[in-house]
Amino acid sequence: MADQPMLKFVSIGRDMPQKRDASVRREDFHEIYAEYAEAKAKEQSSRCSQCGVPYCQSHCPLHNNIPDWLRLTAEGRLQEAYEVSQATNTFPEICGRICPQDRLCEGNCVIEQSGHGTVTIGAVEKYITDTAWDKGWVLPISPTQERAESVGIIGAGPGGLAAADVLRRAGVQVTVYDRYDRAGGLLTYGIPGFKLEKDVVMRRNEQLEQGGVTFKLHTNVGEDVSFADLRAQHDAVIIATGVYKTREIEAPGVGATGLVRAIDFLTASNRKSFGDAIPEFDSGELNAEGKRVVVIGGGDTAMDCVRTSIRQGATSVKCLYRRDRANMPGSQREVQNAEEEGVIFEWLSAPKGFAGDPVTGVMVQKMRLGAPDVTGRQAPELIEGADYVEDADLVIMALGFEPEALPTLWDEPDLPVTRWGTIKTEFTTGATDVPGVYAVGDIVRGASLVVWAIKDGRDCAEAILATFDAEAGAIAAE
Repeated sequence: MADQPMLKFVSIGRDMPQKRDASVRREDFHEIYAEYAEAKAKEQSSRCSQCGVPYCQSHCPLHNNIPDWLRLTAEGRLQEAYEVSQATNTFPEICGRICPQDRLCEGNCVIEQSGHGTVTIGAVEKYITDTAWDKGWVLPISPTQERAESVGIIGAGPGGLAAADVLRRAGVQVTVYDRYDRAGGLLTYGIPGFKLEKDVVMRRNEQLEQGGVTFKLHTNVGEDVSFADLRAQHDAVIIATGVYKTREIEAPGVGATGLVRAIDFLTASNRKSFGDAIPEFDSGELNAEGKRVVVIGGGDTAMDCVRTSIRQGATSVKCLYRRDRANMPGSQREVQNAEEEGVIFEWLSAPKGFAGDPVTGVMVQKMRLGAPDVTGRQAPELIEGADYVEDADLVIMALGFEPEALPTLWDEPDLPVTRWGTIKTEFTTGATDVPGVYAVGDIVRGASLVVWAIKDGRDCAEAILATFDAEAGAIAAE
């Protein structure tokens, strides 16, 4: 009887790709995990129990066919594994690197619940697609026929690019508009290289361009081109701008030199890695070298900031978060990586104000967790008389992002928004109440995960194609 290629979780333990030692990786911006070798990828894939009801798949926003491509990998059928993976995910090599698998697929792995350690789904997903690129299996988009319909996409982040990919494969004429000089959105300028090396993003941009997607960069809608003009030029418009407006804090000392926004800090660092001239970095304004850094926030953006500060040569890096470790929104894996690299976390700590101008310290008030708030999380409460000052030369605000006021910026008062300022859309299609206008990703959801933006972009593109087909059918029937 042939050897059973799967269900080996009883005899084979969980084994992640080797992680570079913290003392080495904190000196550069390269990714911290090595690649699997083929034998190791096969071995780890063979641990999958091939569940009848795969919770990994049902808890993936894209509903990736995870058990299928794990089995194909275990059997050495890597090109087929790539094709199955790519069928549901526009950017599997990116999701394999930056998705919080511990909260999604791996966090719901059945063998994890039985005490055997989850299948290393993310690492295998990354391996499959990186191999596909190396072997030349990833081909430019080549539609079987061209269509006359045109779609304009505002924003070259993961949601917009995922929609562009689906539409272009169907032969639709696609133009992507973005305010920055490189496509990718936060994949390019927000996420640091040690989580997502930039050539991984750039090669996807090139693939889309080679496949016929037109990019109009350095184009700020509302300034360089009006929203009304885009609607006139295209049969449909997708808003995929993301959310870039930083949540502000009101406290004494706000406005002092040395208080910077997380998005500015991370963008400067990533631009520097591209070799761009960044005066604010060179002057030290957005550079942590030689400074005592305090990052305020507990999400993944805060984790990116503390780990970037370490690599820039900060003398100390501390992270203030008003809840405890168990209640922080960021990935626990990222917290562990940060601690290994020398970051100190000050839990149950919130800023009360800032001393000095330039800043010399953060006035901190200690908290405790009280009754749950409306979301079910325990609400932090102030502990009287426990204030202290945390010395700092650079304070990075990583308190989250909010949507810009697009109806005002674009002079489009009919664009429907929620009370949070996000675009109001139909849940499954991304359609707004404005004819031919759709929206996807964070500008609809609020700050969320890359994988959800990809899901929204793909679903929206399919809905637009269905509308185009229905319109074409109606015309043909007349």
